[in-house]
Amino acid sequence: MHSLTFTKGHGTRNDFVIVLDREDMHDPSPDEVRAVCDRRAGIGGDGLLRAVKAGRIAEWDGDPDLWFMDYRNADGSVAEMCGNGVRVFARYLADNGLADGPVIPIATRSGVREATLLPDRRVRVDVGTVTVEPGAVKVTAAGLDQAVPATKVDVGNPHAVAFVDDPAVLDLTRPPVWEPAEAFPAGVNCEFVRIVGERHVEMRVFERGVGETLSCGTGTVAVAAAAAEREGVAERPVTYRVDVPGGTVEVELAGGDGVEQAFLTGPAVIVGHGEFTLPEG
Repeated sequence: MHSLTFTKGHGTRNDFVIVLDREDMHDPSPDEVRAVCDRRAGIGGDGLLRAVKAGRIAEWDGDPDLWFMDYRNADGSVAEMCGNGVRVFARYLADNGLADGPVIPIATRSGVREATLLPDRRVRVDVGTVTVEPGAVKVTAAGLDQAVPATKVDVGNPHAVAFVDDPAVLDLTRPPVWEPAEAFPAGVNCEFVRIVGERHVEMRVFERGVGETLSCGTGTVAVAAAAAEREGVAERPVTYRVDVPGGTVEVELAGGDGVEQAFLTGPAVIVGHGEFTLPEG
């Protein structure tokens, strides 16, 4: 029987179980991740963040002394990046004396992401490059009368951003469907967005490998980039307020011509610590 010492945290209620595994002694199986993230029989979370020294990660060829954020979706699948997760991961490292602030570089499958601890306890993350991609895509979700156009956006992971009249009417207990299917062969995060006002949007999101979540960090970045293109906003830098069911974040875009450098600022809250016994088998 194996037990995990864990920490639980969230960023705008996008919640994660964090496990310290400095020397990569226990790479969790998909079944174990699902057990940990189960909201009735486990700890509960949208994903698991494993803190490993980067030099222990076989595919990492950068600085071996960085902390690597090994992110797994709640269904056990591996993900490249998570904007809310990076903020919570940085807060965890700082609060536990594992990294010095205020700037903490974090290794991810999408490269190094720098997190800055702010005096108000929020965390600002350099999310890296966000690219609005060409190509016509449509998405369908329960509650929509018909398929709607969506913007393809790459934030180190794939997104389809659809602007709708009212995201609240959608039933996201069922996964959206996109066409053409080959546009996202590895799946996609689908965001449904309403323009609230100038540089202000609200969204709901269905995350691949998880389902609907109360927030998605890279999703908020994708939405801001898509909104700036849709509205023809040319000045840079520009900051968007993005409201999600779990709260509010700020996305700053710098760059232009379809390729942006993005910065995500929002809360990162540690809510508890404990020990979890993995079920046998």
